[in-house]
Amino acid sequence: MDAIQELLSKITAKTREIEEDYPELQKYLDEQRITLPKDNNETHIDKQSLEDYLNSLQSLIDNYEKENK
Repeated sequence: MDAIQELLSKITAKTREIEEDYPELQKYLDEQRITLPKDNNETHIDKQSLEDYLNSLQSLIDNYEKENK
C-alpha cells in the first residue's frame, strides 16, 4: 500500500474511532476536514497535509482525554 493510501486508511479509522468512542467530539470533525479543491484538474493533496490532518484528529482525542480525566 502506498503512503497516501495508508494515511487515508488511518484517517478513516481515526474518524470512526471518534464517531464510536467520542461522539461528543463529532461536532469538531467538520471544522477540521481538509477542504478539497473543486476543480478536478487541480485536485492534489500531499502526504504532509494528510499527516497533519491525522495528527489533528489524534490531538483532538488527546486533549479531550486530558480535560476529562
